[in-house]
Amino acid sequence: MKTETLDARYLDLDKWPTESAVQAMLEGQMAAIAAIQSQTAAIARAAEAAAARLGHEGRLIYVGAGTSGRLAVQDGTELNPTFNWPMKRLIFLMAGGYGALTQAYEGAEDNTEAARADIDGCVITPSDVVIGVAASGSTPYTVAAIEHARTLGALTIGISNNAGTPLIAHAEHHVLADTGSEVLAGSTRMKAGTAQKAVLNLLSTALMLRLGFVYRGRMVAMRVSNAKLLQRGRRMIQELAGVEAEVAIRALDVAGNDIRRGVLVAMGVSLGEADALLDAHHGSLRAVLQALDAPEA
Repeated sequence: MKTETLDARYLDLDKWPTESAVQAMLEGQMAAIAAIQSQTAAIARAAEAAAARLGHEGRLIYVGAGTSGRLAVQDGTELNPTFNWPMKRLIFLMAGGYGALTQAYEGAEDNTEAARADIDGCVITPSDVVIGVAASGSTPYTVAAIEHARTLGALTIGISNNAGTPLIAHAEHHVLADTGSEVLAGSTRMKAGTAQKAVLNLLSTALMLRLGFVYRGRMVAMRVSNAKLLQRGRRMIQELAGVEAEVAIRALDVAGNDIRRGVLVAMGVSLGEADALLDAHHGSLRAVLQALDAPEA
């Protein structure tokens, strides 16, 4: 297993000058990102398949243990503020439970019975998408969860740092970030973890793109939850609707701080019609604007 092997170049790392050690670790981080270059097509396929499955009710279910599980939770929790993805459509399955987010639970990652029970507890449907993350690609908890979820009809995606592993074999879609050995042998929070975080960023953002939560490079579905985001939302409406600042401010207020609704209101669409249009087009502002521009049949 490459992520566990010792790289002879770093045998005396503890004797190196600190700056040299840091430079070596930085080079490892850069190599981790480079390892993803070959996986862009795989990430895109997984994102498109997930978007097609989720529909109005499907849930994103993240599964992992240790560092991989913590990175998965970090990615998923960002989807609600960034894209207003409903929390009720997010589930996190962490080996050892939520307590394992902040402390190590010995043996939890080996518990395959717990993994299958956790998946059963989700009451899986074919609209669900289960994302398993494991540097080794063989973590029993994660592999068992993905295998069981797939038999129950969920779309499964595996993210691993080792080729030819059970996670890759059992997941319907897989992304392999082949980061090789670590500067600190076996410390997969380093290169492997960096690559996993980058893959998760790309996958979830591409998924939200395909679901229509991005318009003209802007996070039009984001939650306006503080003063900074309120100003950003007003600017978005001003720019996208082509209106003065005062109009954008009023529109966002009328729209209840929903940017997509605010854009439509600023363009002269009533709030009720804006809601109906967005609902009919699954929340995609682009689709709504195209429909408004389309000639009548």
